[in-house]
Order: sequence, then C-alpha cells, then structure tokens
Amino acid sequence: MNPGDPQWILGKFAYGADDNDLEDEQVDIWLLRDCGSKWELLGTALTSNDDIFGNGPNDPVEGVNDDGGRVYFKIPPEKELGLGRHRVRLVVRGDLSGTDVYIEVVPKGTPIFVTDIDGTLTESEYIEFSALLQGELPPVHADAAKAFSILVSKGYRPMYLTARPEWLGQRTRDVLAANNFPPGIVHTTVTDTGAVGGSAVDYKTGELAMLKARDLVPSLGFGNAESDAEAYDNGQIQPVGDRIFYQFDDVAFGGRRIESYTQLLEEFEARPDAVCP
Repeated sequence: MNPGDPQWILGKFAYGADDNDLEDEQVDIWLLRDCGSKWELLGTALTSNDDIFGNGPNDPVEGVNDDGGRVYFKIPPEKELGLGRHRVRLVVRGDLSGTDVYIEVVPKGTPIFVTDIDGTLTESEYIEFSALLQGELPPVHADAAKAFSILVSKGYRPMYLTARPEWLGQRTRDVLAANNFPPGIVHTTVTDTGAVGGSAVDYKTGELAMLKARDLVPSLGFGNAESDAEAYDNGQIQPVGDRIFYQFDDVAFGGRRIESYTQLLEEFEARPDAVCP
C-alpha cells in the first residue's frame, strides 16, 4: 500500500479437512512494527458469520469478499503504519491458534518485480501437491533465490503472486523462507481451489491492476506458463524482454525464455540500481 491509503488487516480462519469457517470468534491483532522486536496490540476483531448464500456482513476490501470466517480490521489513524515492512499476528482468543500477515507501505513508483511460484520457482508445476501429501516442502530451481536477491540489492521489492488456493498461503511463505528467497509480499487467490488457465489470467491481471492503481507497475515479471504471459501483457510489464519465463516459449507476447536462473546472475549483477522515489 501507499502512504495515506486506508490501512486494512485481512485474515481468514477455517479448520479441518472440510475447511469449516471459524465464525463469531474474537481475534486479537498484534503488530510487530517494522518487523522489529516489540509487539503491540492494535485491537480485537470478530470473525464474520456468513448467511445461507455464503455472504458475510462486511463490504469487499482490496477485492476480498466476505464469505465467512474473515477478519476485517481497519488500523486507526493514531496507530497507522509508516513506510517499511510490518508483521501482524492474528490470534484466536479461544484456542490461541494464529496466523501471520505481512504489510508493506511503499511510496508510489517504488520499483518492484513479480513472480509466479509453481513451476517458475518450484521444480515443476504440480510438485507442491505431492510434497504436501508427503509432509515436505517442494524443491526449487537452482539459483532462483540468488537471482532475486541480486535484484533486491539493486533496489527492487519482490511480490510473489500465485494462483494457489488461499489455504496454501503459509506453505508458500515456508518454502520461500526455507530456500532463502528475499522477503516480499505473498498473494494467493482467496478461493479454496486456486485458479488455472483463464481464471488464473483474470486473477493475476486483477492483482496487477490494483498495483498499477498505486503506481506500482512491476519492472520485471517471472513465470512459466501461458497464463503468466497473458497476465504480464495485460499488466504492461515493459520492456517485453523483462518478462522472463522458465523453460517456456512466450510465442503470443514475445517474452524471454531462460533455461536456468544461473544464466541471469551476471546480467542482474550488471543491471543498474533501480531508481527509487
């Protein structure tokens, strides 16, 4: 988000194999400002209760519809977040279960790059599901984290944009952390099933449009599929050569194919520092 934007904290609580929403439960909202060392309590929210049609009482925020079990908490002006990266911990009072949310406040025009996850960073498109069944994290492509870390050192901020289902959010953060990818914002769909094909295009195009509305147009995009290529074209990531696809030929829109991330290391080292606002 940009300075001056309304600052919302959003969360979803559901339990069990049937993904049952946790409704009408108090959730304490704790903030680690600047990802520092001192937690502060921002307030308490109530998880939403949806009706027989699956609609909760809250209006959509940041494109997230209320389908029950959700937390919508607007940070009061006297506690608003400053520039930087902040960690939020949502804790259910009843059983002390919780989840983390990360928020970044950046000026308009901040240089960013965006990347897909499955097949782009992990070793194949569907390896996450077999890894999940085995209780493991999926392996990732060699030197991908190193290439992204170079971009961060040049002044770019990463955004990990995946069409995975919402319940894989924490595992997505886990695999990035376990493989030393630089910290960034992780966005999944807000569905139970994720999105593929045209649905993935629509989802990612919408996310890129919300970034553009904040004057945050990615300088580079990484992907491995037609859906990534189409979304990046819709999002007008320029130049086209900075739409980079892992072992995929972007015939339709002219993005660049790479065979490995290793081949990008020298190029990214030589790249000029990003111009920050």
